[in-house]
Amino acid sequence: MLEIRNLYKRFGGIHAVEDVSLTIAQGSITGLIGPNGAGKTTLFNVIAGHYAPDSGSVRFEGQDITGKKPHELFERGILRTFQIAHEFSSLSVRENLMVVPGQQSGESLGDTWVRPARVRAEEIENRDRAEEVIAFLQLGAVADELAGNLSGGQKKLLELGRTMMAEPRLVFLDEVGAGVNRTLLRTIGDSILKLNQERGYTFCMIEHDMDFIGRLCDPVIVMAEGSVLATGTPDAVMNNDAVIEAYLGTGRKHQRA
Repeated sequence: MLEIRNLYKRFGGIHAVEDVSLTIAQGSITGLIGPNGAGKTTLFNVIAGHYAPDSGSVRFEGQDITGKKPHELFERGILRTFQIAHEFSSLSVRENLMVVPGQQSGESLGDTWVRPARVRAEEIENRDRAEEVIAFLQLGAVADELAGNLSGGQKKLLELGRTMMAEPRLVFLDEVGAGVNRTLLRTIGDSILKLNQERGYTFCMIEHDMDFIGRLCDPVIVMAEGSVLATGTPDAVMNNDAVIEAYLGTGRKHQRA
C-alpha cells in the first residue's frame, strides 16, 4: 500500500532519516519502534507532508506522493495523529468530530445564505456520523464535554475518532499510548483492532510500550540512528542482538532528530 525508497532528511549536520526503505502492506498494523532520537517521528512527518524529504520517494498505491501537503494526503485518505493530541479545546467532543469532514457547504458564507437546506442536511449527516463514532469509541459519557477538559487517554480516543470521521485508508499513530492509563489503553487497542479487522483500516504506529506493540502489530520495524535496523515479528525483533544493543544505547554515534 505504501512504499518508501531511499528516503533522506537532514537538519543541518544531523541525518534524521538516512536511506530508509520500507513497505506497509494493505490491511496491516505495522509497528515502528526504536530508541529516543531514532528518527521515527521525523519519518512520519516526511511521509505525512509536514517535511519535504531531501531525496527519496514515497508511493501510495503506486502513485508518487513525495512532498504532498497534509491536506492533499487527507483527500487521499492518509491521516496521522500526534503524540500530543491536537483537539479543539473549546469545542465539545461531538463538535470536534463534526468539523472533520472536508468540503462542507457550511464553510462557505454564500452557501449558508443561498443553500441553507443543504448546509443543514450536511450538518445532520455529520452529527449522525459523530454519534456513531462516539458509540464505537465509548465516549458517550463525555460527548458534550469540552475537549480541553478530557483526560490524556480520552483525548487520544478523540484523536482516533477524528480520523474515523474522515473514513481514512491509512492512519499513522504517533505514540497513541503515551501517558494513557492501562484501562483506556486497552480500549484504544481494542478500537484499533476492530477498525483494522472490521473496517479495513491500515495502521502504522510509533509506540514504546512493547506489550501494546506485541498485541497489535505484525510486522514491527525497528529504527536506530535514522535508519532501519530490523524488521520482523515482535518476538523476532525483540530477540535481535542489534535491536537489544540499540535499546541499551550502545553504538549510537550521533544524536538523531
